[in-house]
Amino acid sequence: MAEPRMSAWARALSERSSLLAALNRSTLDVELARLTEWIVDAAASGRRVLFFGNGGSAAAAQHAAAELVGRYEAERAPIAALALTTDTSVLTAVGNDYGFDRVFERQIDGLARRGDVAVALSTSGRSSNVLRGLRAARRCGVRTAALLGRDGGPARRLADLALVVPAARTSVIQEAHELLIHVLCEDVERHLVSRRRRRPRRRT
Repeated sequence: MAEPRMSAWARALSERSSLLAALNRSTLDVELARLTEWIVDAAASGRRVLFFGNGGSAAAAQHAAAELVGRYEAERAPIAALALTTDTSVLTAVGNDYGFDRVFERQIDGLARRGDVAVALSTSGRSSNVLRGLRAARRCGVRTAALLGRDGGPARRLADLALVVPAARTSVIQEAHELLIHVLCEDVERHLVSRRRRRPRRRT
């Protein structure tokens, strides 16, 4: 008698469970802790966090910026964060005048300052506009991180800090990136709230 076929739901859960086990064995916790430190330092010194990516990664970039400017779970001061995927006038003007490859590079050249943090998101690590954005950020003296998939692609070498999800399917990588964003936001808030509580009160 043939074994019953695994349902789509069961296959999805099995695939994600295997990936989570692989992530648990990786060094992503170390990279996440370092990126948390960079963002907390940027927030403390009045600098910005710039997120950018294409397609689903553009949506994730906007999600990350929204969590930092607003809040994730804790009440704290807003963090200056910006997704370079939201201004359609800039995107279409730069795309029309300079080419789509430069839509992030041009914004980073104009907006980024030393002490900022630039976070690229790419499931392949090979998108030319993302690679050019990372190179621009490094020219500006900005700390660069990248949330990537598969083998990380060329972006892995361009970023100061690479968080690579070892999966092949774009959708699964995107889901893992969303998990990383939530863990990152939680950790950033935990550090900021902890700093606020340790700050000595002024005497009146």
